[in-house]
Parts: sequence; structure tokens; C-alpha cells
Amino acid sequence: MDNVLLKTINTTKEFGQEIKSPVLFGINLEIQAGEFVSMIGSSGSGKSTLLNILGALDRPTTGEVIIDGTNLGHLSDDQLAYFRNRTIGFIFQSHFLLPQFTVLENVLIPYLIYAGKAPTEIKARALDLLDRVGLIHRKDNRANAISGGEQQRVAIARSLINHPRIILADEPTGNLDSKNTQKVFEMLKSINRDYQTTFIMVTHDHALAASCDRLLKLKDGLIIEDLDLLKQPLPKEEDRCAPSILE
Repeated sequence: MDNVLLKTINTTKEFGQEIKSPVLFGINLEIQAGEFVSMIGSSGSGKSTLLNILGALDRPTTGEVIIDGTNLGHLSDDQLAYFRNRTIGFIFQSHFLLPQFTVLENVLIPYLIYAGKAPTEIKARALDLLDRVGLIHRKDNRANAISGGEQQRVAIARSLINHPRIILADEPTGNLDSKNTQKVFEMLKSINRDYQTTFIMVTHDHALAASCDRLLKLKDGLIIEDLDLLKQPLPKEEDRCAPSILE
């Protein structure tokens, strides 16, 4: 059964006014609800630009982006901001927590942006999310008084507060050591499984990329590989005898 949550049609992006610098060239992509997709590619391949467009943080130069049945090109800037807040969650390499606020207050911020005040049930959800990421005991700590790994787990809880259909993760483990990298990734996978939240993750970590449901490889503004890893898992490192998509 077709269950497309996100679709791009001939999506392009170029920067500059007098001198045009094209970055994306006709991206056609469909992502199903509940998928966990990794996106890889060298610097300058267009990964971050595409992620920004999928996250409604930027508009394409031409083409269409349709999320959950809504064509983003038909929305005003204010409507786009509201749609983004209600539909999409973000996890960045730098967690972007506000240090002057507590852990609990940071989790509530996406809700407060549009509602202004969090009712009891939303505060209860924030506490449940902190419990899920193992930080309920840190709820009253200032954000700058916890470790880097803990801060990233707060960012994960924050991304979920508005029940997003999609979470976009841009190098979510890039600043973490190997132990915390594995812990955070397993947390993302469990959220994907339990909540059926769709994930699109940009990463340079080849092991994480190969552990997702699907892998996209970008090069020079184009998707050059699109692998369903549930049907065609990549060989283990020790079994490889030919160049890999990850190389």
C-alpha cells in the first residue's frame, strides 16, 4: 500500500542573483511514512541544502515539495513556519539548547513558540519524553550543567514534543564519542519503531548509515544511489571485496 509521506518533484536549488550557483539538479524522491533514511555524500554534494528544503527551512528554486499531502510551495512564509513547527522535528549536530533555561523548559520550547503556554498535558508529555531518553532526573538542571551526550538526548526529546510526522537529523552524533554515538542512534531507532516517526538522517558515519532502512547517496546535487537496506543489506566490512556505496 502506497503510504508516501514526503515527495519532491524535479526539485532544484541555486544560490546567487547575478551569478547563479546551482546546488541541486532535479531531485525526485519519495519517502514512506515510518522509514528511517540515511543520507550520505561528500562535502558540497548537496546534502544539507536538500535537508533544509525538506525541512521547510528553505524553498527550492524550481520544483515541488509535498509533505503529508501539503504542497509547501502553496504556503505563505507564516503558514510555512506554522507547518514546520507542527509537522517536522529537528536534531542538529550542535544541540542548540538555550543555556539559561532548564532541561524541561528546553524540551517545551517548540510548543511554546506557537502556543505561548504549555498546559498540564503538554508538560506531562515533556516529562515522559525526558524519562524515555533517561534524563528525568535532570529536568530542573540548566542546559549548560549537563554533559554533551545528555544535551543531545535533550535535543531528541525536544524534537518530539509536537508529535512530528518527520524528524530531520543533521549529523546528530557528530560531536559525540563512540559510546554516546551508539546510545543516541539506538534511541533514534527505538523512537522510529515505537512511534512510527519518519527519520531522515545526514551522517558521515558509515556504520550508522548502513544500519538504517534505506540509504541515499548524493553527489554533485544528484541522488546517485538509492538502496533499500531492508531488502539489500550492505555487506559487512570484512566481507567487502569491491568499492562500496559508502566509499
